[in-house]
Amino acid sequence: MKIAFLSHLDLNLYRFRLPVMKELLRRGHRVYAVCPKGEHADRFTAEGVEVVHYPILRQSLNPLKELRTLRSLAEILRDLDPDIVHAFTHKPNIYGALCAPRHRIQTVTGLGSFFIDEGKKSLLVRRLIEGLYRWTARKSDRVIFQNSDDMRYFLNRAIVREEQARLVRSSGIDTEHFRPMEAPKELHRIAGIDGEPKPVVLMIARVIRDKGVREYLEAAQRLKDQAHFLYIGESDPGNKGAFHPDWGVVKPLGFRENVREWIALSDLVVLPSYREGVPRTLLEAAAMGKALVATDVPGCREVVRPEGNGLLVPAGDAEVLAEAMGELLADDAKRERLANESRRIAVDEFDVRRVVEAYLSIYEELVQ
Repeated sequence: MKIAFLSHLDLNLYRFRLPVMKELLRRGHRVYAVCPKGEHADRFTAEGVEVVHYPILRQSLNPLKELRTLRSLAEILRDLDPDIVHAFTHKPNIYGALCAPRHRIQTVTGLGSFFIDEGKKSLLVRRLIEGLYRWTARKSDRVIFQNSDDMRYFLNRAIVREEQARLVRSSGIDTEHFRPMEAPKELHRIAGIDGEPKPVVLMIARVIRDKGVREYLEAAQRLKDQAHFLYIGESDPGNKGAFHPDWGVVKPLGFRENVREWIALSDLVVLPSYREGVPRTLLEAAAMGKALVATDVPGCREVVRPEGNGLLVPAGDAEVLAEAMGELLADDAKRERLANESRRIAVDEFDVRRVVEAYLSIYEELVQ
């Protein structure tokens, strides 16, 4: 069996799909990463995955440029002739459904900012995305959703048929790699928190408005005497919500290759996002046994169970976010109880091996 994984970013495939690719290779299948040229081609090749590049502009809505992308992708897939094209995120989902020669799988990893913003442009783009999905879903064998809210949205609006839809919650997390551990001592020095025995609060996300960065900064300012506040992530210049905040009491650490060490350093992990697919940062923190505070929005509430492994707060409300963070910072016993439950949920529900088996089951169902 030949399976082509299609995305608009090589990083997307490398970070979130590699375990599935490796398992397919182990079982004797041929696997392709079809994506724009990036920094991860050699890493794919080292694992035995064949890399094929195609041109795509993430933010472009120019019809002529998109037609060129479609033409190029159609030629590539015709030459590869895969049994299955498994696409991820909006543009690859739509283009893969139009270009794939045989079985087509669309994966809705999250609906994105156009489904949050109520401005005229966002509403127009939202209608366009829904229309394209409604059209291309007819050509797809399966549409996989990573959270139940998005699947319900597509079903209620008759964008997909019930027999097509499958729920595979998240991209999974390697709970052996992400497990409770001690943080290296030098991180205290790097973060500038030597000699101050206060809890550490961590947020990991791109620096864009929809992640709730402003609310995190305001909440940290309110609680500045109770904890150290860290932020891992860099700006996304191609995103309309990118901005350059005044960090105040929050220590920005930029992009970090190995977030495990920083999660290990933290006592509380926070994500006040406006909408998610299923946020990997919360999965990583849960697997490492951390208490969580997140917003009560699609994606986040798949991972965070109120009073189970964390607290959920309304999106866009810095005051309530600060209250929830302050509650857990002040109660060590409760924080530890939530942290233990986080680890259990990650292992029992989100281990990457479960996701691999779910995908493989769908592939075998289609090919047979």
